[in-house]
Amino acid sequence: MIKEAKYIISSPDVKDCPQSGLPEYAFIGRSNVGKSSLINMLCHNPKLAKTSQKPGKTLLINHFKVLSDQVQGTKEWHLVDLPGYGYAQAGQKQREALRRMIERYCLMREQLVCLFVLVDCRHEAQKIDIDFINWLGENGVPFAIVFTKGDKLGRVALSDKVTKYKERLLEEWEELPPVFVTSSETGLGGEELTAYIEGLNEELRMEN
Repeated sequence: MIKEAKYIISSPDVKDCPQSGLPEYAFIGRSNVGKSSLINMLCHNPKLAKTSQKPGKTLLINHFKVLSDQVQGTKEWHLVDLPGYGYAQAGQKQREALRRMIERYCLMREQLVCLFVLVDCRHEAQKIDIDFINWLGENGVPFAIVFTKGDKLGRVALSDKVTKYKERLLEEWEELPPVFVTSSETGLGGEELTAYIEGLNEELRMEN
């Protein structure tokens, strides 16, 4: 599991990101989806990623270096906090700049192993999320879906929302990507998400 996580750098473009070659796992979602809170929960550090009630706070590509215990000893990897998309109050120029930043990162960051797309479990599937997910598929970007704020719904309602979201995706996808249900308040899904990352790291180690 994660032993330590520390902030490294914030970059305005993919070309400015660290050139360490470490495997990289990035988190993205619509503004105010709970991205920073989830990152802090996974890393057991409530002050690691800056959280805010105001949407659109993350405007740069934020890198953190993570140390985690794995089968073959300590493993280093990067966790990346990407800007949220779909912030309606941002100006057209800023929205376009963020879109280019996100797309350039997704398409050009060679060490990106998986992009975690966060969606609020309380809402029906939003067009902006579906469009982004489809864009990832069309461009061959490896990703998983992470439902956030799982503590805000009862067990039955939560299961129903997730099932309906999967059904919506299956209208256009033959096979679903990995899906996780989380809560930064209760820790729900944290171990499963971390174990998935560590499993991918182990696969990379075996390949190399």
